[in-house]
Amino acid sequence: MSRSWEGGSTRAWRKLRAWVLNRDSHRCQLRLPGCTTIATHVHHLRGKQHGDDPTYLAAACAHCNLATGDVSGHDPAPQPRTRW
Repeated sequence: MSRSWEGGSTRAWRKLRAWVLNRDSHRCQLRLPGCTTIATHVHHLRGKQHGDDPTYLAAACAHCNLATGDVSGHDPAPQPRTRW
């Protein structure tokens, strides 16, 4: 997790996220098998190395966004958050 996300998302990201969701009419643009069509996430199409340029952002349903992961291939390994 990056330092900017430690306390949650930034105001700028929330504003951009809302703009992208509105631009795409809250419809998933990825449409993978199992898609719910209702977009609640915003997906970085070319990975986060392009930053938050709206050209490379698309509305996505939770299923498609999580199934796709980081397209740059730099998804971090899962980290357990609790002790069992």
